[in-house]
Amino acid sequence: MKVIFLGTGEAFDENYLNNSSLVVAGKTNLLLDCGMTTPYQLWKYDDNQNLLDAVYISHSHADHYFGLPALLTRMWEEKRKKPFAIVCRRKEDIKKVAEAGYKGIFKKLGFKVSFVGIEKDSIVRFKGLELSFAKASHSIENYAVRIESRGGSVCYSGDGMFNEETERLYENCDLLIHETYLYDKKLIGHASVASVVDMAERDNIKVLALTHINRNLRKKGFSLTKSKVKIAVPKPFDTLTIRR
Repeated sequence: MKVIFLGTGEAFDENYLNNSSLVVAGKTNLLLDCGMTTPYQLWKYDDNQNLLDAVYISHSHADHYFGLPALLTRMWEEKRKKPFAIVCRRKEDIKKVAEAGYKGIFKKLGFKVSFVGIEKDSIVRFKGLELSFAKASHSIENYAVRIESRGGSVCYSGDGMFNEETERLYENCDLLIHETYLYDKKLIGHASVASVVDMAERDNIKVLALTHINRNLRKKGFSLTKSKVKIAVPKPFDTLTIRR
């Protein structure tokens, strides 16, 4: 299993762009969130209209799903025929945004779009992947996801401070992609760098990728303390490969 970091920044970071990753697991390609800048990063990486099998939307903040209208419309423009799945909690929000961006888009798409709903304790099986979910502590409803395949396990926080539910989801995973914001201060709805590192050690995470770091903290710079967990602070288009 391979993860390509398309963007690793917070909502308003012009250098690291919206936090979003592409998970490649065998022949299945899953996009994790699709903010305003995500489609352009995806097309720079690979402009094949059939590349994606599905997208996972963690929550309804603009930097996590406002890129969907452009993504879907370019697929239509490029004559995609391959079915596409949107795994999400709030289908109505996605439909509203897509229709606001390009009125009538769902009626003219030349491919089937299926919505796959999620619940806290649900399991979604999709093309060799098993997805499970937990509700994180954020300013709005946000679901973290764990992706299991024969090649390993990847967890993604979306946004939100970890809690007992998400820690159970993350435990023993091969790669955890977790949002942070400030270095050692927690904000409502966001974890800190230091707290996530502590959590990763506690939950036996193999590799921790820190994303969504405050743009001013990035510019100022910070140092990580030594940890038994392998820690990455990825930049756009960095890649991590998970092997078991």
